Amino acid sequence: MTTTAGDLLTVDNLTVEFPTDDGVVRAVRGVSFTLRQGEVLGVVGESGSGKSVSSMAVMGLLPRSARIGGSIRFRDTEIVGLGQRQLEKLRGNDIAMIFQDPMTSLNPVYTVGWQLSEAYRAHHKVSKKVAWAKAVEALELVGIPQPDRRAAQFPHEFSGGMRQRVVIAMAIINDPTLIIADEPTTALDVTVQAQVLETLLRIRDETSAAIMIITHDLGVVAGMADRVQVMYGGTVVESGQVDAVFERPRMPYTVGLLGSIPHPDLLGKRLTPIKGAPPSLMNLPPGCAFAPRCPLAGPECDEAEPELVTVGVSGHTSRCLKWDELGGGDDSRDLFEHEEIGSVENPASLTQADPELAVVEDAAEVEQRMAREEGSTP
Repeated sequence: MTTTAGDLLTVDNLTVEFPTDDGVVRAVRGVSFTLRQGEVLGVVGESGSGKSVSSMAVMGLLPRSARIGGSIRFRDTEIVGLGQRQLEKLRGNDIAMIFQDPMTSLNPVYTVGWQLSEAYRAHHKVSKKVAWAKAVEALELVGIPQPDRRAAQFPHEFSGGMRQRVVIAMAIINDPTLIIADEPTTALDVTVQAQVLETLLRIRDETSAAIMIITHDLGVVAGMADRVQVMYGGTVVESGQVDAVFERPRMPYTVGLLGSIPHPDLLGKRLTPIKGAPPSLMNLPPGCAFAPRCPLAGPECDEAEPELVTVGVSGHTSRCLKWDELGGGDDSRDLFEHEEIGSVENPASLTQADPELAVVEDAAEVEQRMAREEGSTP
């Protein structure tokens, strides 16, 4: 992969394998991408597709048993094979990570301010007073009210959304140039989710930091990412500008992911799932990894895994032999809808067809009916 002057992170042909007693797990296979300063890259895919393992490789946090191949360059520094001391200087200072569960990321026996101060002092030779002031400033930056008072509190005294903001504050306290967010909005309600994402975008605008956000939520990607990278079976199956990929997906797996999103136009219809399950990364099928679940798969798809080829403008690429058969838009989304599950125009017909299904009634209507029955009882 060619590196340009503006590239902050360059990942070239990254492979990660985990030897086990049952065989070798090929968690990441030939992943390549670049990330520029101030850019937001969304990484999506089902569980087990290699998203988090790729990010852990960038952070240098994989266990020693992992076999890592390829290249990960952060500016002029090669991360693969880098010593532990050099990695510690890089982590938290230049590259920061927001982990999925804030409760496992924060120490319950220390105050939030103390933990933030320690994260700052690990990379700066300053007094405890200066570090504490920096911790309060970081809490204020992520929108926590009364940051000076809240800094003296423990993690259990914060709500889930507030704890996630604390983790974001810890990630940005050293002004990193790259932030990796692994499912930062999992288990948060919609309002808090929007606030967390808004906080990340504001930090991006204020610090020009690049963000790599790993998520299952395509709505999050549509709302904040510049580019999207779809992963399946440990490798990238489609990538490009968000608008290009969402409007004209060129990989059946991406079509299936988009078709499984609830949409107002589909009110009264069933969601369209992708049948089957992701492949075992220990025993991958021959040819295209998605072929066993793909409605377009033919004999040629089982011969060899397709290359990642350019299918449109602005670097839109796809790993599919039949990408040109996908018309884009609603026509593509019908690929799974008609062949796999169909639709139900009238949801009430489900209960009419199956009287055993429970019908949820409105509480007020139940009370009115009971009152009428009591009034008619002699």
